[in-house]
Amino acid sequence: MTINRDAIPVVAVFDVGKTNKKLFLFDENYKIVFERSARFTETEDEDGDPCENLESLRLSIFDSLREVFKNPAFDVKSINFATYGASFVYIDEDGKPLAPLYNYLKDYPEDLKAKFYADYGGEEVFSNLTASPVLGSLNSGMQLYRFKHEKPEIFKKIKYALHLPQYLSYLISGEAYSDITSIGCHTNLWNFTKNTYHEWVEKEGITAKLAPIVPSDSVMPAVFPGNNYTVGAGFHDSSAALIPYLVSFSEPFILLSTGTWCISLNPFNASPLTAEELQNDCLCYLQYQGKPVKASRLFAGYEHEQQVKRIAEHYGTDIISYRAVPYDPKIIETLESSTKTTKEQKAGKTLKESAFGDRDLSKIDSDIVAYHQLILDLVNAQYVSTQMVLKGTKVKRIFVDGGFSKNVIFMNLLARAFPKVEVFAAHMAQATAIGAAIAIHKSWNSKPMPNDIIGLKYYSLLQPQKG
Repeated sequence: MTINRDAIPVVAVFDVGKTNKKLFLFDENYKIVFERSARFTETEDEDGDPCENLESLRLSIFDSLREVFKNPAFDVKSINFATYGASFVYIDEDGKPLAPLYNYLKDYPEDLKAKFYADYGGEEVFSNLTASPVLGSLNSGMQLYRFKHEKPEIFKKIKYALHLPQYLSYLISGEAYSDITSIGCHTNLWNFTKNTYHEWVEKEGITAKLAPIVPSDSVMPAVFPGNNYTVGAGFHDSSAALIPYLVSFSEPFILLSTGTWCISLNPFNASPLTAEELQNDCLCYLQYQGKPVKASRLFAGYEHEQQVKRIAEHYGTDIISYRAVPYDPKIIETLESSTKTTKEQKAGKTLKESAFGDRDLSKIDSDIVAYHQLILDLVNAQYVSTQMVLKGTKVKRIFVDGGFSKNVIFMNLLARAFPKVEVFAAHMAQATAIGAAIAIHKSWNSKPMPNDIIGLKYYSLLQPQKG
């Protein structure tokens, strides 16, 4: 192979979401120099439930790599993967998948679930040890348990059960490994108290089906043809998105990652989960250095989307008009003086949805006031959710990334809700992919770690009044 001396040294990262599958090439300054995106039609498993088209994904990754390796402008030094979690690929001795990539939203048999928790200490005790709320198939260890009990003959043929990021890494390296960020994410597999697999994994004969755990910064030689490059073991996407913040900031912080779900991640909270926290969708992740990250989830992005449709329909307006509504503190002042929502919400015991769904829009003067009320209600719920992982810690900063970081009403109200904490909107292109690249920085990058990959905008408590 002829080496182009002018080729840019790059890392290739595959960022595989449920909908979009992306490939990024980053140069040594973590700037995107190449991008490719793909979407596949889902296929069905044997029960007719939708699932990922594993073969299309495999071929797409191979095709993308061949394209990149043919391009003389780039010198690929390393490859890594960040994908959605809670999904296993079961491979045989030859590395061939034995079953579909079952969807983590697939219904779980109630009788099998009841047997599992009855055998292993009950839901509350078990969830506490594994930092995993009872989520059915979304607890990926439960998929393995089901496979063993429903398909014992195929189960015997399993050489390894690999979480999706590690399977994609295996395709390129030929080496099967497990990664702590996938294992430590509401899987029911990990005992957070003992920092090892829960005893059920051994008792059910699952341990032998799990590949050896390697450090998250590990790289291995590649078997897929190309230049002389290495391959990372792959990451769970939520954990990968946290990495740029962990390497950029040493003072305690919370990352509020906003999208369909708004997830408050606190890497500086090691307190055990309480029963109430587990019931309110709190859980623990293991970050790439093996330390627990306490997290709480709120379905706020989804609720925002649904309620904006309701507002637009009621007032006869266009949904698009709510993408950049300016913050009006006088409206908020009026709303807060006329309702007791804030106090009620902050004392609320459930976080399934905000108070807005029960509000009568015919009693609200205008769509702009209604929209301010929606964001106020969402922030009140967000306060309760974030407070669960903030209390008792020395966190002085909250970084907000994703959709709500661009919503000035949300950001101003969040700053007001947390007057003793600095609140920042964080802007970084492709945090998940950059995180997977940073984790293996030493394997491909000759430069020191950059300190300017995250752009911040500070929202102070005292905002200028209008008028």
